[in-house]
Amino acid sequence: MSDRIEPYVWKIAGVVILGMTMSILDTTIVNVALDTLSRELHTTLAQIQWVATGYLLALAAVIPLTGWAARRFGAKRVYLASIFLFTVGSALCGVAGSSTSLILFRVLQGVGGGMIMPISQMIMAEVAGPKRMGRVMGIVVMPAMLAPILGPVVGGLILQNLHWSWIFFVNVPIGIVAGFLGWRMLPESNLGKAGKLDWLGLVLLATSMPLIVYGLSEIATKESFTAPSVIWPIVAGIALAGSFGWHALHVERPLLDVRLYANRIFAAASLTTFGLGAALFGAMILVPLYYQQVRGEDVIVTGLLVGPQGLGMLLVAPWIARFTDRFGGGRVAFVGISVLTLSSLPLCFIGANTSILFISILLLVRGVGIGLSFIPTTTVAFASLRTDQLSDATPQMNVLQRVGGAIGTAVLAVVLQRASKGASTPTELAGAFGTAYWWALGICAASMIPVLVLLRAEGPKEEGPVSAEVEMAEEFVEPIGA
Repeated sequence: MSDRIEPYVWKIAGVVILGMTMSILDTTIVNVALDTLSRELHTTLAQIQWVATGYLLALAAVIPLTGWAARRFGAKRVYLASIFLFTVGSALCGVAGSSTSLILFRVLQGVGGGMIMPISQMIMAEVAGPKRMGRVMGIVVMPAMLAPILGPVVGGLILQNLHWSWIFFVNVPIGIVAGFLGWRMLPESNLGKAGKLDWLGLVLLATSMPLIVYGLSEIATKESFTAPSVIWPIVAGIALAGSFGWHALHVERPLLDVRLYANRIFAAASLTTFGLGAALFGAMILVPLYYQQVRGEDVIVTGLLVGPQGLGMLLVAPWIARFTDRFGGGRVAFVGISVLTLSSLPLCFIGANTSILFISILLLVRGVGIGLSFIPTTTVAFASLRTDQLSDATPQMNVLQRVGGAIGTAVLAVVLQRASKGASTPTELAGAFGTAYWWALGICAASMIPVLVLLRAEGPKEEGPVSAEVEMAEEFVEPIGA
């Protein structure tokens, strides 16, 4: 196969980029809108955070289905179905009249959105071929890198000039165009036999995590941490997760292969990914809320002020592959998490009059730390596995990242709401955000523990061409900050 990339490959890349951009921007837009949604729908932060958390959990639930569905129905059909579900879910979100209906429709959106990215990667992998995959995906992942910068700004413009429902309605015409182009231009695929779907594993996995997150979110409205509505959902969720683990060890083709955790390096990388997801997605709700509730900034200014974190990730992105191959994924990830942790510390002391320039610099540095953490960690995980294990490892780490994000979002939303009870001045509110950032700092610091295992497991690295593991990690990692 020639290394030259034919025009039809770029046309197909353009089609899948359109679908990916729609789903990625929607997530970052919603983060800026949480304060508006809470106010307009007359509900608490602990309740409205489910708009973000429910979406993340829906993503986590359907990602493991992507490979089976693509083999069973074909990648093109699954892509079109995902676009359809996401578009319909967006329209329903726009007409939601309560926080409950909005959360339910966001879950439907997540079911569609969860498959768009991995199925797009499958399509591009088949069309581009292994030799050209790195160059093609370098272009395809650009929406993922730009979304944390553009999403909050677009969200701010919509919220400033239109009703909040348009943050969802804006997806409808884009979804229609993406679906039409996908129907006309995407090729049919043959990815092999699907086999039998692990229905029991799907039910156990899809119910365990929402129960745990629900129990955590109930802490915000209960005086006691041992209230039945707190304890029993968490206990039930943990029991179901344990049941899934036992089930996955005793069937031939489980939904997620937990046997991979016998590999110490993969287990450590997975725990690191979980912690990073919790630290990143959880903290992402704090910044826009701080600017809106404490500083009184409008949504457009808030969107602009959230941007530096995405800019930091974008600036470091071109160097990640070189750093990873030169120094090793574990070392780069350790530096990245160290930078993320240290840059989070000053935010614990944030006040009502803290310099906005100083906060923006901290967010920029945090973005650099995030960029240096995710792909190197994934690279180490992939490098430790056999080739035949990668199809199971890919969705597994993606699920952990999203579940970590959902739990981190729920925990920090609860901490913020409990800390801000009775706060009546900007100074008191700022203190509540400082408390929430202490928890975010703790999550970052906890991620240092598993990454130390990666450091110990890696030997010295010699400089050379970009490895296959690095290219695959870049293709795998879902939109960071999305």
